[in-house]
Amino acid sequence: MRDYELAFIISPELDETPTSELVDKIRGWITDAGGTIEKETVPGRKKLSYMIRNVKEGQYFIFNIKLPPTEVAPLERRLQLQEPIFRYLTIRRE
Repeated sequence: MRDYELAFIISPELDETPTSELVDKIRGWITDAGGTIEKETVPGRKKLSYMIRNVKEGQYFIFNIKLPPTEVAPLERRLQLQEPIFRYLTIRRE
């Protein structure tokens, strides 16, 4: 298992309930893949550097996770298919 940092931005148009359901779904994908979440940081709503889908703000989430290297690509594919997620980035931590 390797250490990764997963950051993603969710549409600010989602209410609190759908947002928490989506974040819980992402947590489930990580644990189902045999990973663990070491730390969660929620910076909250922030202004985007540039407009994405005609929106100027996004809800930011950062997870420090441990995940098998073979499970990173399937996780990113699932994130890509979620419409409310504007952007995501997975970085290997040293």
